[in-house]
Amino acid sequence: MTGNLEDGERGGAAGPFLEVACDESGSDGENLTGGNTDVFAHAGVSLPVAAAAAAVREIRDRIRSPAEEYKANHLLREKHRAVLGWLLAPDGPVHGRARVHLMEKSFFVVDRTVGLLLDDPAAAVTLFRAGSRTFGEEGWRAFLETANRLLRVRHDGDPVDAFYGTVDVLRRNRPRTDAAQVLDRLAGTRARAVSYRAEFLAGPPLIPVLDPLLPAIVRTAALWSGDGRPVRLVHDRQNMLTPDRIAWIEEAARRAGVGLAGLRLVVAREDARVQVADFLAGIARKIASDELNGRGDPALTALLRPYVDPASVWGDARSGALLAAPVAGRW
Repeated sequence: MTGNLEDGERGGAAGPFLEVACDESGSDGENLTGGNTDVFAHAGVSLPVAAAAAAVREIRDRIRSPAEEYKANHLLREKHRAVLGWLLAPDGPVHGRARVHLMEKSFFVVDRTVGLLLDDPAAAVTLFRAGSRTFGEEGWRAFLETANRLLRVRHDGDPVDAFYGTVDVLRRNRPRTDAAQVLDRLAGTRARAVSYRAEFLAGPPLIPVLDPLLPAIVRTAALWSGDGRPVRLVHDRQNMLTPDRIAWIEEAARRAGVGLAGLRLVVAREDARVQVADFLAGIARKIASDELNGRGDPALTALLRPYVDPASVWGDARSGALLAAPVAGRW
C-alpha cells in the first residue's frame, strides 16, 4: 500500500514516511470470553486529512442523524445500507487506502493458552476445531472461560484449580478423541501454570498475554510498511497505550523488521482520519461476527473482503468467506 507524499512528512535520510490513522472495535481488555463481542478489529486508514474530513461530512450529509458523534452503528442500520455500500465500494473514498486486522477472540484464548503451556500452535488449532463438537457447547464454554481466567491478570478464586479441574472432567468424558489428546497433554502442565500465576505476585506484567490491542498495532504497522517506506501511526487515545507500552510496540516492530517511525495518540473526534478508521473497525467487526455465526450478509461480506488482512487470526474454515483462503493465524 502506498499513500501520497502529503500523507506523511520527511523522515530524514530514510525519506518520507506514511502516516496511518488507527482505531479498534470490540476491545474488552483481557475478558475475551465474557465480553460483549466475539471479534476484535483493528483498522488502519491512509488518507489525507482533507479527504478524511470530506468523507465524514459526506456520511453526515447522507445519514442526517442529530448525533454529535457518528459511530459505525449509524452506517450498519438497514436504512443506511446505501451509505455503507458507498463507503466500502471499489470507487468509494477508502478503497485501497484502508486495511483491517480481525481476530476471533475464542480462538485467541485457546492459542494463547496452548502456546503458554505447550508451545504447540498446531495443537491449539486441533483443540479449537474439535472442542465444541467433542465436548458440547456447555463443556467447551467451561474450557474457554477457565482458560481465560487462568491467563488474565485479574481473576477471582483459584484460576489454576478451576482450569485443571475442567481439563480433567472433559478429557475423562471423551477419551481418545483428538481434542482429549490435547487436554491429556495440558493436564501435565500444572507446574508451568503455577509458575505463570506466581509471576503476578511481583506486579502485573507490562504486556498482558490476552490483550489483543498491542500485537494488533504491531501487525497494522507491518501491513503498511511492506513497500519499504517507514510508517507512523496516529491512534485513538487508549488507557492501554501508556508510554512504556508504546515503547514495547516500537521495539517489537523493530525486532520484526517493521519500519515503524513512531506512534502518536490523538482524540478521535479531533482527527477525521481516526474517525474513518473507527467506522471501518466497527463495520468490519460486525460483518465478521455475523459471518462467523452463520448469519452473514453475502453482499456486505464481499464489500469487506478487500480490506481484510489475510493474516487475521481465525481458528477454522469459517473465515473462508472473509479471506481469499481460510487460515489459522497466530501472533
